[in-house]
Amino acid sequence: MTQPSELDTQVPAPVYPEQDTALKLLIDLVLIVAFAGLISVCAYIGAIPVGGQGVPITLQTFGVMLAGCVLGPWRGMAAVLLYLALGLFLPVYAGHSTGPGVWTGITWGYLLSFPIAAFVGGALVKWVAGPKGKTHALAVFACSITASILVIHPLGILGMALHQDVSLLVATTWDMPFWLGDLVKTSLVALIAAEVHRAFPNLLHPGSEQ
Repeated sequence: MTQPSELDTQVPAPVYPEQDTALKLLIDLVLIVAFAGLISVCAYIGAIPVGGQGVPITLQTFGVMLAGCVLGPWRGMAAVLLYLALGLFLPVYAGHSTGPGVWTGITWGYLLSFPIAAFVGGALVKWVAGPKGKTHALAVFACSITASILVIHPLGILGMALHQDVSLLVATTWDMPFWLGDLVKTSLVALIAAEVHRAFPNLLHPGSEQ
């Protein structure tokens, strides 16, 4: 009878809870940084000024809502907050702008709305997805457009009205050209997020096991 070799008797190294937690935190950090970078790239694309007020149409809101709808409320909001913090030092805001002065300009309301909208959209998607974490494009579209209607546009309109000292009605007319683009961008967010969740159903519930 042969004796068991040393390799046969080796016991696999245990995985400690601290290691598992550290790995999850690292993954969260990588996702947050990656989506902050994605939003920065999206802000560079397009930047077409609308009307005479100089508020540009970009893919910025696409990146913001994609972060919330894909990562969920907290990590999505963290990615947007990181992007906004980077914009204080790097030219990653729309139109390659940077610095605290952007927050006193006509777009300050939209900037303020971004992390809130990412959180709201992410929370709605997470709620709709349920414990299984699977979503459908139509459901994601409804969640994302709801966050846009309730958060991004109202705060953007308020910011323009206060900055330009005009009525909310006038500021609303300035905001209206963005709606068609938002429908297109929201459709893309819905299609991408639904596919990502289909491939990675635990993405909305990072503490659960596959």
